[in-house]
Amino acid sequence: MDDEILRIRDRIDAIDAEVLSLISERARCAREIGHLKGESAVYRPEREAQVLRRLLQINPGPLPPSSVQHLFTEIISACRALEKTMRIAFLGPQGTYSEEAARKQFGASAEPEPCASIGEVFRRVESGFAGYGVVPVENSSEGGIGVTLDLLLATTLRICAEVVLPIHHCLMTTAASMDGVTVVYAHVQALGQCNEWLSRHLPDAQRVPVASNAEAARRASAEPGTTAIASRAAAELYGLNLVAENIEDEPSNTTRFLVIGNQEVNPSGRDKTSLVMSAPNRPGGLQELLAPFAKHSVSLSRLESRPSRQGLWEYMFFIDIEGHQRDKPVARALAELRDNAAFLKILGAYPVAPA
Repeated sequence: MDDEILRIRDRIDAIDAEVLSLISERARCAREIGHLKGESAVYRPEREAQVLRRLLQINPGPLPPSSVQHLFTEIISACRALEKTMRIAFLGPQGTYSEEAARKQFGASAEPEPCASIGEVFRRVESGFAGYGVVPVENSSEGGIGVTLDLLLATTLRICAEVVLPIHHCLMTTAASMDGVTVVYAHVQALGQCNEWLSRHLPDAQRVPVASNAEAARRASAEPGTTAIASRAAAELYGLNLVAENIEDEPSNTTRFLVIGNQEVNPSGRDKTSLVMSAPNRPGGLQELLAPFAKHSVSLSRLESRPSRQGLWEYMFFIDIEGHQRDKPVARALAELRDNAAFLKILGAYPVAPA
């Protein structure tokens, strides 16, 4: 048996050397492409999406798709860093789900830039201090993130990509159990996502909303008798004990994040276009706006309204449609929409995130 183990280990060592050689060759090719591109964007979401889709399609196993995606995201990240190290802004401090989403999209070779608010993420990217930002836009159980939608309407930045992240909340404290807990710190979205669990297990505890779940963990680490709802990573970062895991009310709890930047993304073959519009103030106005999508067989995946803040009971409609704005059916529908809408802004066209 020992001889067989040694033989297999020797084979693994040989494979590792071959893998390293091939990764190095890939890095040289990526650097050569970078020189040919000159000053154009280092980050190409459409190309990276195509690479990952192809690899997931040809994956022979036994590695699961999630492992293949993670491995090659890190390879792409390291190769991209040979051209330029990108600074990525996200809602901080360290340990937030936004940081997790940023790492999932850009890998460990990008430079993280934690921000105090979602608004600051937008400002860092708008000023050029950060190349891209990662912001939450909607949760599967709590709906849209209002501040993100409002800022998308006001900014000149575009949506470059999306990240879908399963969210599993943990309850953490400095003590060994939740006995005697009087305060629960968490982001308002997390409080909503764990409402039923908190009502059953901590009905008398005060629920205090804070800027982020990582901020909740930081506060709980400094205040005995309090607890926080945050990620396992936040517990490790702030030295807290996990007293309960997976406390979200919906097991499939998922948050969708957007990557924002200054570039327009080319079609990848499987894309989504986001836009915001307002309907003319007359009966059937919204129905008129939606008619071009049905006419040209363009599917809507999301429709959400927000007060326009320009008049009483006037609304802006945020819409996600299947397809890139350059795809012919989508382009035709948007052309008709421009003639009918009181206001229309294309927020971005970008690759659909892997399932």
